[in-house]
Amino acid sequence: MDRQRLRIVDVEGQQVADFISLKLGDPTEYLGWSKDFLEAGKKQLAGDTEREATSDEVKDLRSENRELKEVVAEMTLKNRVLKKSLTGHGEEDDP
Repeated sequence: MDRQRLRIVDVEGQQVADFISLKLGDPTEYLGWSKDFLEAGKKQLAGDTEREATSDEVKDLRSENRELKEVVAEMTLKNRVLKKSLTGHGEEDDP
């Protein structure tokens, strides 16, 4: 349904409901669509929506995840070396 056409029909004096009935056959179909459309707009404005990530976003997130895993691995190794040097043992204190 085209919004401009609805406005033109309204300006020309024809009832919008009559126009919808002619084009869609059932005005409740338009009313359902209109309600869904308005609700989706409200959610979007409120920031309460989910969307699929773009391939670039997925690529960036995978790269960031890989970098973070490397940092965790480096920190874990440094922690183990530090523990060994403090205890004077070649083994960790933790099981």
